[in-house]
Amino acid sequence: MAGRPLLSIFFAMALLVLANCQAALAGERFTDNGDGTVTDNELGLMWAKTDNQGDINWKEAQQWIQFTFPYSIPTTYENWRMPTLKELQSLAVKGKGYETACGQWVKIVPQLRLSCGWIWTSETGQLGPTATVFNYDNVYYYSVRKVHKRAYRALPVRNLD
Repeated sequence: MAGRPLLSIFFAMALLVLANCQAALAGERFTDNGDGTVTDNELGLMWAKTDNQGDINWKEAQQWIQFTFPYSIPTTYENWRMPTLKELQSLAVKGKGYETACGQWVKIVPQLRLSCGWIWTSETGQLGPTATVFNYDNVYYYSVRKVHKRAYRALPVRNLD
């Protein structure tokens, strides 16, 4: 009987260690690679740490990601592309967020720094290309008939495998 309290203490300590390990792992979803990119360890993606820093239309966003961005960071990676709506939505967070350079408040993981809140997706629909808006309580997509560029940004992503 003397061993039961000791066994209970052991299990309580084991559960505490396990809970702390899970909390640490949850905080490590994103890794700053130190080269202008951030790895999403959960989804197996690599993101540009920042967007293109200026107004851009959908076609220009595609070209910037393919021909300009890869040469703006010190490490060479291949297969940069525009993100899907689902990938962008995975970056949304609850809470206050942060203010961008254009004055919009965005609710996106803090490891990525946007200059404005509207990010182009790779998807198009009947109304045209789509963008995700991070400056509202709920992230949603926005289709546009005209391919304009006011407040829209390009945020490159690539698959790790």
